[in-house]
Formats: sequence, C-alpha cells, structure tokens
Amino acid sequence: MKLIYNQKARAIFFQIICVIIICYFFYYILNNTFSNLSSRGITTGFDFLSEKSGFGISQSLIDYSENNTYGDTFLVGLLNTVLVSILGIFFATILGFLIGITKMSNNWLLKKLATCYIEIFRNVPLLLQIFFWYFAVLQTLPSPRNSFNVGESVFLNVRGLYLPSLDIINGYQVLLFSIFISFILIFIWYKYVHYYKNKTGKEVPALLISLFILICIPLISIFTFNIDINVTKPILKGFNFSGGISLLPELTALLIALSLYTASFIAEIVRSGITSISLGQWEAAYSIGLKKNKILKLIIIPQALRVIIPPLTSQYLNLTKNSSLAMAIGYPDLVSVFAGTTLNQTGQAIEIIFMTMGVYLTLSLLTSVIMNIYNKKISLIER
Repeated sequence: MKLIYNQKARAIFFQIICVIIICYFFYYILNNTFSNLSSRGITTGFDFLSEKSGFGISQSLIDYSENNTYGDTFLVGLLNTVLVSILGIFFATILGFLIGITKMSNNWLLKKLATCYIEIFRNVPLLLQIFFWYFAVLQTLPSPRNSFNVGESVFLNVRGLYLPSLDIINGYQVLLFSIFISFILIFIWYKYVHYYKNKTGKEVPALLISLFILICIPLISIFTFNIDINVTKPILKGFNFSGGISLLPELTALLIALSLYTASFIAEIVRSGITSISLGQWEAAYSIGLKKNKILKLIIIPQALRVIIPPLTSQYLNLTKNSSLAMAIGYPDLVSVFAGTTLNQTGQAIEIIFMTMGVYLTLSLLTSVIMNIYNKKISLIER
C-alpha cells in the first residue's frame, strides 16, 4: 500500500504505462501495414536501390546517366537539395542582414523601401513567388539562338545561364593541395588577427589579406608546377548550348524565391535583435566618436547575435524544408527525383518516403547542431 501513496512510484508506474501504450500503437501500425502489403503482393526492402533507374536527370553534381541505379538517383537528389539549401542560406543571410540594418536607417527612403520589401515578400506565399520567377521572369527570356551574351562567352536564355568552364588537364592534386594550404593559412591568419586585436585594440584588414592568400597561393602553384588549365566556352549546337557550365532556370528561380522569401523574415529578426540592445550602448559609442558602421560592427551586432541566432536557426530549417517545393517547377531535388519519379517506377512507397524524411530530418538536426555550437560560442559566460 505504501507504493500507491508514494509519489515517485506512481510517476514511474504511469510512465511505464505510457511507454507500453505508445509501443503497442506503433506495433499495431507496422503490423497492419506489412499485412496489407503482403496481401497485395507488394515486396518490401531496399533491394530496389541496386536496380537500373532508366531515366535521366537534368542536373547532377556527380556523373549520372540512365544506366545508373536508383541508389544513384537518391544521391543526385540529395546533393541537389543540399546545394540549393546551402546557397539559399548564404544569400538569404546576407540579404536579410542588409535589409534588417537598412530598416534601422535614418534615411527615410531606405527605411521605407526596406519595409516595403519585408511586407511584400513575407506575405506572398512562397510557391507563388517560385512560379513568378520561373514563369513570369525566366520563361520570358529569348531562345538559345537569340541569347543575351557577354563577350561571346557568357550566354543567358530561356534554358539557363551558360558560363565558361575550367578543365584541369594535369596537376589536379597539386592545385587542390594548394587550395587546402590556403585555407589553413587563412585560419592561422584569423587567429592571429583576433589575438592582435585583443592585445592592441587595433584592427587589421583580415578579409582583404585572406582573399589575397586564397588567390595568390593557387596561382603560384599553377605557374610553378606548370598546371595546364583549359577554358571551355559554351557553343551553340543545334537547339542548345554544349560545353561550359550551365545554370538551370529551375535552380535560379528556386534560389531567388527561397532567398528573397527567407531574407524578409531574417530582416525582421535582425531588426528585433538590434532594437533589443539598449539605447545607452549607442549613446556611449557616439560619445567616444565612433561612427555608425563601427558601432554596428563592434558593439551592437556582436551583442544582438545572442538574440538573433535562435530564431535565425528556425529560418534556416524552414528554408531547407521549403526547398522541397522545387518539385512544382521541375528542379531535380530529392523530392522530385526520388520521392517522385523513383517512387512512381518502383512502388516502394514506405522505403522511399522513410529515406526522404530521414534526409530532411538529418539536415535539420545537423543545421541545429552547428547553429547551437555557434550560439554557445557567442553566449555570455556568467561568473
């Protein structure tokens, strides 16, 4: 009887009952699913990943053809999803910070333009924005034969943007190693700049010198080791261009829409983060003669980041998940080529949907972990 009136024992008992109910629920769902599949003669498993796909994909970051397997289509779709997510996060962050800071400007026109941007792009559904950029803007470009061109090397038409490509004939490993060394030196340089600034209070042009390192070291390795690099220009053959690098209009429309839409939310997050800093911080900075750009860079933004990072993480997650709308305009992301075409051809709905959900879950958790590490790094350390 004592256990009945023991609060801790009752709590453990009800938790055990709750776990048993949840486990039974999932067991019932899975058992019912597999029973229905068996009665309809539908096989389960991941053996289909080794079967020949038989369909092409318009954009692939790896070598892919119709003779590749369904496992390769999964990898192609995954890489395309990661590509548009990373690029979207990069551009949305830059644009969002610029718009958010502009909205705090004393210039009436800039402030109103920033407000109009936020209200327009934030309140129009993302899918409609994707349709607008794809159908109303990019699909009105001229045909390949009438392409806009710059120096007969860069071409823009209804089928995409075509740029010259750099083909490394020999010395590929040496060039990669030189780039790797450049990043190591840049890392060391930033560590030194941080140490020098803390010790003396003086600033050093870290970004310019980093760009100088990143450009010069690979160039030195190219001339020192006689690395042959061939420039291939896109050439019009028949009804389309061949050679060079092509940027699909589907990718462009999706990237523009995702960046502009997410940037409108990031701008408000940045604005709220800046306004969370007390007015006394601004007044104290002005009193010692600092200009507004220096105040933002050295005082306001570093403190505001502690407020900005948590909701900013949510926007990064939303952008990654919203990239699945690419299917509406035919961009070959994971949902389109794997949860779409592959699912229709194989009928392995459970496995494919499970893998697709697992990818988005993994990308979201990875983004959260990275942002949480950064948030912990910039957080105040209480004593």
